[in-house]
Amino acid sequence: MIAGQPGMPAPAAPLLRARGLVQRYTSGRRLFGPPAHVRAVDGIDLDVRPGEVLGIVGESGSGKSTLGRMLLGLEQPFAGTVEWQGQPMPPPGTAAWRALRAQMQLIYQAPLAALDRRMTIGAQIAEPLQIHGLAQDKDARVAELMARVGLRPDQAGRHPHELSGGQRQRVVIARALATKPRFLVCDEPVSALDVSIQAQVVNLLRDLQEQEGLTMVFISHDLKVVRNICDRVAVMYLGRIVEEAPSDRIFADPRHPYTQALVSSVPRPGRGLAGRILLKGEPPNPANRPGGCAFHPRCPMAAPDCARIVPPLERHAGRLAACIRLDEAGGPASRPPQLPLSA
Repeated sequence: MIAGQPGMPAPAAPLLRARGLVQRYTSGRRLFGPPAHVRAVDGIDLDVRPGEVLGIVGESGSGKSTLGRMLLGLEQPFAGTVEWQGQPMPPPGTAAWRALRAQMQLIYQAPLAALDRRMTIGAQIAEPLQIHGLAQDKDARVAELMARVGLRPDQAGRHPHELSGGQRQRVVIARALATKPRFLVCDEPVSALDVSIQAQVVNLLRDLQEQEGLTMVFISHDLKVVRNICDRVAVMYLGRIVEEAPSDRIFADPRHPYTQALVSSVPRPGRGLAGRILLKGEPPNPANRPGGCAFHPRCPMAAPDCARIVPPLERHAGRLAACIRLDEAGGPASRPPQLPLSA
């Protein structure tokens, strides 16, 4: 049954809503001609519902991290709006914006860079409590947070360089949870960790999300991790969302040609490269975007119109996708067969 049909509850109002988000950067002065303008994010609409984990995937340089910072209000968009609980994001530096920091937190990609090497672990976990005036029973709260993320009490007096990579990431998570936030953006939170440690941290995040009812945006290029933790997935290419659907649909039946290529690259034991879609070339320079669909120079199913028409993100067969080759059934003509991901 589909939400909205008789007997099904109406979908919850978004906790966070983005409309028409654009982020443009100006490159350094060139030898000839004016400076180039790079659209890192190019017109994104996105809803994040209470209690869900939304994955954002795509190649490096697709605009994932920039989008995450804008959703948090840490970076102001060149155009577009972000709303939190139906209200516009407060201007940076205002009292309302600072108060909102307690409800919205970022888990960084590189924990050692995110931590102050001069401060003890306990002091860094306690710092958000002091900033937001929540320092009552501070020591007890720090001990509770360390226990929640699997750190020992004696490690509170250590410095970041005295911990392993996985332990440092747990410190970053504990610090992000200190103010009891409602919304977390996890920006490649396990990419710098060994594979064995990745699984531990992902399981920790999943358990914390379920226990606390957290709403999360999980940014990653690792589709195996995304499949394990996310309820819904948005696929980005060169600053735009090209497909958005529930996680199970994305991995079982991807429809956009770029999503198909990403999903086909997930290793499948015993299959090698069988069924993998190899894209030609590299992602275009964001400062020199192709006309029409930005993916068309690499797309194995591109038609002449793809170089001319910018495909809108539209609903096809229970998902959102941006491809003029999608037929009424929701799939591109001559779509390559997809192999199951299971072994």
